[in-house]
Amino acid sequence: MRASYSNCEAPGTKRIELPWPIGAWRDELTQCLSSVDELLGRIGLTRDDVGLGPDAEVAEQAFRLRVPRGLVSRIRPGRPQDPILLQILPTDSETREAPGFVADPLGEEARVADGGFVQKYQGRALVVLTGACAVNCRYCFRRHFPYERAGDVDRALESVASDPTISEVILSGGDPLVLSDSRLEGILASVERLASIRRIRIHTRLPVVLPQRVDTGLLDVLSGRAVPIVVVIHANHAQELSEDVRIACSAMAEAGITLLNQTVLLAGINDDVESLVALSETLFDCGVLPYYLHLLDKVAGAAHFDVGEECARTLMAEVSARLPGYLVPRLVREVEGARSKVVLSPNPPEPEPKRHKKSSHKKARKR
Repeated sequence: MRASYSNCEAPGTKRIELPWPIGAWRDELTQCLSSVDELLGRIGLTRDDVGLGPDAEVAEQAFRLRVPRGLVSRIRPGRPQDPILLQILPTDSETREAPGFVADPLGEEARVADGGFVQKYQGRALVVLTGACAVNCRYCFRRHFPYERAGDVDRALESVASDPTISEVILSGGDPLVLSDSRLEGILASVERLASIRRIRIHTRLPVVLPQRVDTGLLDVLSGRAVPIVVVIHANHAQELSEDVRIACSAMAEAGITLLNQTVLLAGINDDVESLVALSETLFDCGVLPYYLHLLDKVAGAAHFDVGEECARTLMAEVSARLPGYLVPRLVREVEGARSKVVLSPNPPEPEPKRHKKSSHKKARKR
């Protein structure tokens, strides 16, 4: 029997107690808000307060609002510029065309094979398991992705097996953790049977937006596997990281899962030094290391979130001056066809003015 989370507790130790029962996340998922007016009513705002614009309903029909109630509870009432609200609220800014912003900014549609297999970089393969998510983030680079071609895991893994240079499989979506525990167990078992695989990476937003997903059932699925599991969560602002999120992440860390975070740099949300520093510090408190800070992928409908490269470099210079190196995420841009993500160095910090030391030698007194 595999040494899973439930059956490997050391004598004299006590597991982190999860304050929710197994399966509670399913009810939370089915009760996600999908109405703009209901969302605004819960946080004490009107359409005029937030400036949705005349074409907001067009944006909403093109990419529906979807947000868990627990995440809504972290929005500060009465604040139109709340950093969580801005990530999820459809506005007519999404309907405005912008040069360079396209439906498929990373060229994934041409690369996706039947089943959801996508290979961008040597040694790694991405498998898109589902198009479903718990939250529809307005800047999502896959908001136009052809999910009808994904989800056939057997066919995708045939492609992985045919290339013995692939050592890491990345499970993505949508969000892989919307799948049931039994479905995930089967997928992980199939991946780890491939002889060349040394790591399995799971990209997910659920531990942040729906922390109840991290229950004993999921921890049993993820722990004690034949190959290491790396979970890359996605948080953009410290306000997202509630006490429930801290508990969920701490439980995953206790189960031996490596935890990383990736962030998207978003105008008006986290494009300031204080927000980025607070995010890294709070992630560490949750047992998560900052991994990447992505410049926005230029997907159609998200131009209003874009932060320029020079501004990003300057921000990261200040963040680097404030934090130890292990809490500074790498600033990156993903470029279609590149062999890896492009790492962007921070702008050199402004030198501090020189301070002239006072001489310690006293002048000889005249006699």
